[in-house]
Amino acid sequence: MKNKGGVFSLIPYYAWVVLFVVAPILLVLYYSMLDLDGHFTLENYKNFFTSVYFEMTLSSFWYAFLITLFSLLVSYPAAYLITKLKHKQLWLILIIIPSWVNLLLKTYAFIGIFGNKGPINAFLAAIGIGEQQILFTNFSFIFVSVYIFIPFMILPIFNALDKLNPALIDAARDLGASRITTFRRVIIPLTMNGIKAGVQAVFIPALSLFMITRLIAGNKVITLGTAIEQQFLVAQNWGMGSTIAVFLIIVMFIIMFLTGSKEKGETQNGKTK
Repeated sequence: MKNKGGVFSLIPYYAWVVLFVVAPILLVLYYSMLDLDGHFTLENYKNFFTSVYFEMTLSSFWYAFLITLFSLLVSYPAAYLITKLKHKQLWLILIIIPSWVNLLLKTYAFIGIFGNKGPINAFLAAIGIGEQQILFTNFSFIFVSVYIFIPFMILPIFNALDKLNPALIDAARDLGASRITTFRRVIIPLTMNGIKAGVQAVFIPALSLFMITRLIAGNKVITLGTAIEQQFLVAQNWGMGSTIAVFLIIVMFIIMFLTGSKEKGETQNGKTK
């Protein structure tokens, strides 16, 4: 009876997966094989491997890499510092709260901040540098993207650092390891699962950004997410838009596989602890 109860309790979970994960992916795959007239074709996949989409794919990966890298460089020291604070849970909540604000509102806020008449340019003019074109640049796009994704990078890294056994760090120091060596040979390896989870949470969404590219970068940054939006809403070519989405889904699974944690390694670490 217990086994039957366990099976029945999983029905809502499997139903959710089928309806909201499997079915949408199959629908996207189906539309990717249709042309503008609704006829079956593989022309969309052939077109995807042209130079235009190849350059767009490289651009998407490059910007996603930069966004993830800068998010990690900011988030790891911040998460490490938070674990050392007295009211660390409070500080963590204060960092996470901005992620609850609507993305569109935050984007428009940065349009005002980086605008020609915004506070940044007002400060630059006050110190004699003069107004600068900050908005609609690669810098503004990466800066705003990093700001938006930082909470998603900090949270898993914080959890990994918070669970770290201080005795391991003390043991490394007692054995003569410097702070840098301890950080590089002990702290980083033991918190690698948190880093991988943060990379997943940032890199995958960064590949498909489109609203920020429109409003902050002024279409000077073209990503696969922008291409999907154009194909669906402008060109009305659902087949090509779905084809790009299929490749994004494939990339997502590849990244999840490469950055996924290994149960065997986790078990061994647990035994070490």
